[in-house]
Amino acid sequence: MAHPVDVHVGKRIRHRRWLIGMTQQQLAEQVGIKFQQIQKYETGANRVSASRLWDISDALDVQVSFFFEGLQEDGKEVSADSKLMPDDLMGDKEALDLVRSYYAIPENQRRRLFDLARVLSDAA
Repeated sequence: MAHPVDVHVGKRIRHRRWLIGMTQQQLAEQVGIKFQQIQKYETGANRVSASRLWDISDALDVQVSFFFEGLQEDGKEVSADSKLMPDDLMGDKEALDLVRSYYAIPENQRRRLFDLARVLSDAA
């Protein structure tokens, strides 16, 4: 059975890779491994070594600490309020697609869209 930290790190790898529009194959090529290994990392089936995590963070343009955000000291994920959003929001392809599309909008329009979304959520 996969360790919860390995699963969390794998989710964060998938989240970041998907957010920047990178395929498993592209990430694997940048890191120098086969894409099947990326699949195993993303599911938590295989642990990511420290040096490999360093290479992945470089390829995904994030700090190594990014992969551990959202973990409690006991190695369990900080769960989201289940009434507001699913526990694995970043595992939801639709949510990630929405975030990617949001950041593709020019900044001044994005800010206006954000304000509109906040008003609509307060009205609901």
